Amino acid sequence: MDLLANQVFWTAILANFLAQALKLFLYYRLEGRFQWERFLESGGMPSSHAATVSALAVAVGLKEGFHSPLFAVAAILALIVMYDATGIRRAAGLHAQLLNQLVQEFQEVLRKGPKPEPLKELLGHTYLEVFVGALLGLLVALGVHYLFPAA
Repeated sequence: MDLLANQVFWTAILANFLAQALKLFLYYRLEGRFQWERFLESGGMPSSHAATVSALAVAVGLKEGFHSPLFAVAAILALIVMYDATGIRRAAGLHAQLLNQLVQEFQEVLRKGPKPEPLKELLGHTYLEVFVGALLGLLVALGVHYLFPAA
């Protein structure tokens, strides 16, 4: 199966995995306990979205050439994903935070009725989280390229 031998694909997957694993250890350092659910969640430091797409773009550039149309597609995709993570998805997370606060205050005033499940607040990223994720992706792509040269 060709996918199993696709170094570009596995480089992006590795960057995503490392970013998610890093979140576990960073939040352990901050909060003193492992939160295993963070491994599958979006948002937080570093951005696994940014790590994945930057690793993908750099790996494509290293394999196909930075002048290739395929690199252009991967680079534009990476820019769109990172822009979205700091823009739309971050704004949605801030809206969710505000709505959760309003619902909680409303519940306290009424003191009755079912309490709705809170909205997910950690959706997007700060610029720093995206930058660190993109840097991680770059380093993973370079590491894989030079440590495991494709035939």
